[in-house]
Amino acid sequence: MSFFGAVFASLTLYWQWHLSGVTLALPFLGFILIGFAADYVIRAPGAGIVPSPKEERAIMWSSIGEGVGLFLAANIVINLHRPEFLLPSMALVVGLHFLPIAFAAGFRPFFGLGTTLVVAAILGFIVEAPRGGEVAGFMAAGALWLASGIAVRRDWLAKERTVAAV
Repeated sequence: MSFFGAVFASLTLYWQWHLSGVTLALPFLGFILIGFAADYVIRAPGAGIVPSPKEERAIMWSSIGEGVGLFLAANIVINLHRPEFLLPSMALVVGLHFLPIAFAAGFRPFFGLGTTLVVAAILGFIVEAPRGGEVAGFMAAGALWLASGIAVRRDWLAKERTVAAV
């Protein structure tokens, strides 16, 4: 999730603010920091969060749907000659992808993440260009980074509980 948060931020910087070069790599510092935290938690002793087979299927099919949805959304937006809707349509697809996972896992933060991304998309469609893309892109990036941090913390707490129980 943190990687895709960085992608949303970089795409927004490029498409909306027309920045280039090293500036586009700056959002990936957030991804690297969250990655270091995740690496620390993964290597910590204890059993973390393990998805059930039902959750794994939901993740797999939802991710496949997300990939197809992103491809279709990008092609539709480009063929309609409405590039200002690219980031909002991406946020919509990514947000919708989290909802089946949230239902399968019964994990409320995924409902919040999916809803936030859908709201970001709606705002991106409503707000006049170019601000709509900025709103959708940066809101999606922030939501994904926040969710990544919450997920790392959740796994860390689960590992602490299992180590303490032993």
